[in-house]
Amino acid sequence: MPTLYAIKPAFVRSLQPAIALCARRGITPNALTGAALALSAGCGAALALFPRERTVLGGVAFLLLVRMALNAMDGALARQTGQSSAAGEVFNEASDVLADAVLFLPLLAVSSAAPLAVILFVLLAGWTELCGVAVKAAGGSRRYDGPLGKSDRALAVGLLLVVRAGGAPPGAWETVLFALLDGLLVLTCANRLRGVGGVGGVGGAAGAAGAAAAAERAAALSSSAGEAGR
Repeated sequence: MPTLYAIKPAFVRSLQPAIALCARRGITPNALTGAALALSAGCGAALALFPRERTVLGGVAFLLLVRMALNAMDGALARQTGQSSAAGEVFNEASDVLADAVLFLPLLAVSSAAPLAVILFVLLAGWTELCGVAVKAAGGSRRYDGPLGKSDRALAVGLLLVVRAGGAPPGAWETVLFALLDGLLVLTCANRLRGVGGVGGVGGAAGAAGAAAAAERAAALSSSAGEAGR
């Protein structure tokens, strides 16, 4: 399904001067990942402390764009400088989930939406990333299916903050919005987990082929033993 992840290559190309600067200055991919996490924590704290300040809401909306840039730059920097590692990948995945949680939980104070709808949004945001990683753990590739991936969630929350900063009154529309986002997150989880079936199918075929080959080898050995016995 359509997702902002589809335009990530173009976004990364636009950030190439900044990525090159980081490489020259010796800034590591993990440092960028940590900066994105720290920025998310700071934005979350600002929303929790000043949930009605329009300047804060607008400022956090802008900083979400900065966070998106950092999230795109860390992986690109790792690939371009040969610093990709399993430890870095784990740190990146864990940081993304934690960053979403500390950034989105304060929306309970910002929004007048039903608390359950907001809490579900926070939980499901983490589950979508877990589903994407689970497919890789099962032997497939990391899944980034939409319709509500990491960047899409940031865009949705950013737009909400801009609308509230612009003076839109709180109301039932916020509960409707979060209910819609929750539904899209469930669909995102389902789309990403479809990859498990594909992995299973490939694995099952490979397993069957391996079993057949093993049976053939056993038959050949048995035949050789029989010939030797004669």
